[in-house]
Amino acid sequence: MTSMTFGRAINAGLRRAMEQDPRVLIMGEDVGKLGGVFRITDGLQKDFGPLRVVDTPLAESGIMGTAVGLAFRGYRPVVEIQFDGFIYPAFDQIVSQVAKMHYRSRGTVKLPLTIRVPFGGGIGSPEHHSESPEAYFTHTSGLRVISVSNPQDAYTMIQQAIASDDPVLYFEPKRRYHVKGEVDEAAAPQLPMGSARVVSEGTDVTLVAYGPLVPTARDAAVAASDEGVSVEVIDLRSLAPIDFATVEGSVRKTGRLVITHEAAQSGGVGAEIAASITERCFEYLEHAPVRVTGFDIPYPPARLESHHLPDLDRILDGVDCVLDRPSSLAGVVSGSAAS
Repeated sequence: MTSMTFGRAINAGLRRAMEQDPRVLIMGEDVGKLGGVFRITDGLQKDFGPLRVVDTPLAESGIMGTAVGLAFRGYRPVVEIQFDGFIYPAFDQIVSQVAKMHYRSRGTVKLPLTIRVPFGGGIGSPEHHSESPEAYFTHTSGLRVISVSNPQDAYTMIQQAIASDDPVLYFEPKRRYHVKGEVDEAAAPQLPMGSARVVSEGTDVTLVAYGPLVPTARDAAVAASDEGVSVEVIDLRSLAPIDFATVEGSVRKTGRLVITHEAAQSGGVGAEIAASITERCFEYLEHAPVRVTGFDIPYPPARLESHHLPDLDRILDGVDCVLDRPSSLAGVVSGSAAS
């Protein structure tokens, strides 16, 4: 076991994938000599050369189109989108080409393409630098979408994404880059890429989170236990496909569901989970599912982001709401935390 930061774990996972397969290459703005704006690819161009770690022009659509061609020809490109909000110029390429090519060719063409997206807030940056665009891509058939929450998964799942023959969007929470954790570089993956993980077991409330909010959800479970409430925390890990079996099994036990994410509430991943679990577990639910999310607004200025992002108190309010206890969310239509 080695203690390393979240960012260093991604770097180590990329390095291992490049060592094991010469078809793996990295592309993006400033990923080479600079090592990326967050230094996630630091040292890789030095060790693997400029033909495998490629500094590209500032043109996301061009980067993605080039990656499509490389994947079509048998390479396994890893594309870095420098900031979450910069992905929109590449949106057409992703949803029209990356997602559709395998189906369009009746399975004869595979696109083993990994798209790394630093996402979410908490770093004091404005719009286009602190967004959570994951729902745009979970809505698009043909894409796998994953989000990691800890260094071990960061290390393991980047390798799983690169090894997959499906195109994968790999969302990494930028505000967690400097968080340290234990990483076993020799261990085989404990879970398939599409599986959720039960982080802590509980009996009263199921709390589902992913990416940057998993540590916050875990803290909320500890705080709730001080009041005698047992919260089961699930790290979703995969957003498309969603591991509904794990969530359903938990809700059948607890009878109550809270979902939290930084993205806006309307049309978000939380809405899909709430609807699907209601369909699957209606007779087990003691309360309508509650969503604790970012608000339906453009990302606010840095000095206001602490009010926008779900925090410990808002998540605990959601827990109180599904327990029919006094809560600032009480009476909100459909359990909405962001109306």
